[in-house]
Amino acid sequence: MVSKAQFIKTYKGKKIFLTGHTGFKGAWLLKVFTLLGAEVKGYALEPENELNLFNIIKGEQLCESVIGDIRDKKYLEEAITSFQPDFIFHLAAQPLVRRSYEIPAETFEVNVIGTANVLDAMAKLNKPCNAVLITTDKVYHNNEWAYPYRENDRLGGYDPYSASKACAELLIDSYRNSFFNINKYTSHKKALAVGRAGNVIGGGDWAKDRLIPDIIRALSKNETIEVRNPDAVRPWQHVLEPLFGYLLLGVYLLENPEKFSQAYNFGPKMDSGTFSVKEMVELAINCWGNGIYNSNKDLNSPHEAGLLKLDISKAFDELKWQPLLNAELAVSFTVNWYKNFYQHPHGIIEYTEEQIALFMDKFYDK
Repeated sequence: MVSKAQFIKTYKGKKIFLTGHTGFKGAWLLKVFTLLGAEVKGYALEPENELNLFNIIKGEQLCESVIGDIRDKKYLEEAITSFQPDFIFHLAAQPLVRRSYEIPAETFEVNVIGTANVLDAMAKLNKPCNAVLITTDKVYHNNEWAYPYRENDRLGGYDPYSASKACAELLIDSYRNSFFNINKYTSHKKALAVGRAGNVIGGGDWAKDRLIPDIIRALSKNETIEVRNPDAVRPWQHVLEPLFGYLLLGVYLLENPEKFSQAYNFGPKMDSGTFSVKEMVELAINCWGNGIYNSNKDLNSPHEAGLLKLDISKAFDELKWQPLLNAELAVSFTVNWYKNFYQHPHGIIEYTEEQIALFMDKFYDK
């Protein structure tokens, strides 16, 4: 693992172009970047939900915030080229499986064409720039077996969301070969790396059709939690785990772009983070202090994978990254954030910073 000094050296004073900064993961990453002393320009749509982490942390005060559609090629290109970033962190996406059944074409446009637009703009920069592009664990052709997926396994996707992200990976690989070939790095000075993360949880997520937001909405109203897929098994992790993986990838990409211009899985340890939906609900109720749930499986609901596991040995071996929070701690971090939000809303920014500081203290080499 790298030291705090290496992290600060990499990001302090650097220009970071962050897509998706108004989203759940993007807002957490924005806050981390500002704590590291980076200069951030964000590009994203307005937050969808009335309750959202970006507004809660006063994100507009933390960065130059551009509200725009990732599919607007000209507007995006102007935003990137005028900023002249040192790094691009691309998180903007249509990230929901169930919604992708409702808007399949739009999901492909955002996740595939949007990524191409980012890379086209990056190619126009006349300066060194490294990009960390975020996809998902769902890019793998999922046979729903116990075998954890590795970075060189076959890509695919049953639902439109998963397929769109697999397509985005093919697109990234094409750009890496065609325009940002690592063998010609000295001429273009640009490198691409990909982060694939499993299901993330954390405070500040109010998205529709996500497990933790659904749980919190019910608990905060003393309602029964309706669980639609209780036996589904996922690689759960707190949002800070993959975000610091992406940041770590950026550190190594700057130091040795020829070596680290690859894809990496970021997920929990197999024995401490891979749980069923039912088990996660029970952990959350226990942490909240009360609550009940009802397993209400809808046989007519769109297909969602029942089992998916990630092999994180490549990130462990090459990046020295490893997850720090087991499922119980990840749920505790998450539920306690929401409890603080509802009980002490005026102190939630400070509490968010405290959680990041606690995680940083575990993350850095001493």
